[in-house]
Amino acid sequence: MSGIRSGTRTPPSRTGGPAVSPWKSVRRTAGLVVFGWASAAATTGVAYLTLGSEVVPIAVGFLLCLTFAVLLLLLHRALWLTVLSAVPALFVLVGAVQYAPEAALEQRGVREKVVIVADTAAGTSSDNHRFTLRGTDGKELEEKLGFNGDAWAPKVGDRLDVISDPEGAVPMEQAEEVDAAGRLGGLVGGTVTWTLMAVLAGWRGHVRRRRGRDSLAYQLL
Repeated sequence: MSGIRSGTRTPPSRTGGPAVSPWKSVRRTAGLVVFGWASAAATTGVAYLTLGSEVVPIAVGFLLCLTFAVLLLLLHRALWLTVLSAVPALFVLVGAVQYAPEAALEQRGVREKVVIVADTAAGTSSDNHRFTLRGTDGKELEEKLGFNGDAWAPKVGDRLDVISDPEGAVPMEQAEEVDAAGRLGGLVGGTVTWTLMAVLAGWRGHVRRRRGRDSLAYQLL
């Protein structure tokens, strides 16, 4: 009995490794792509629901981006693509968190010209600025303009265009820094890059499995 009964052994692939279903790899890849887009949408939705508080959407977005990286690693079975995915993840996180408040300011915000008359950080070592503003009518605005950092910080006496939220849900911002379209572009661009990475990871991961390199000893190349 020198023959081998049919169906008792999984035939090897053409590359010499175990047979791997291409449809299984396609399903895994498609699932990761859907997860990436869903993560971007979910973070944006949370940012809309929690306008005025960036802590919650940042926490949710960070966890989803981290989960995407782990899933990408499991799909690809190599580390380098996962490391590179941190760059588009940053665009996704920043875009998703900042798009909602800036879109709200563009849609319903009130734009006005002001002059800075006081700075809470003046004469101190703090770089946490809270500027008191005076409008064109000579009255001081109740809301202060926040600015963190010393680089490019406005000075007392500077004239600015600002946009404030009449509902008070979104902090005031300098008009030149409000760019909802740019935030959306970064969000979409980061998600598209995630998609391309997922497709590459799915293809390379499938090849690695066919070659019998499907182990937890991840390689850099």
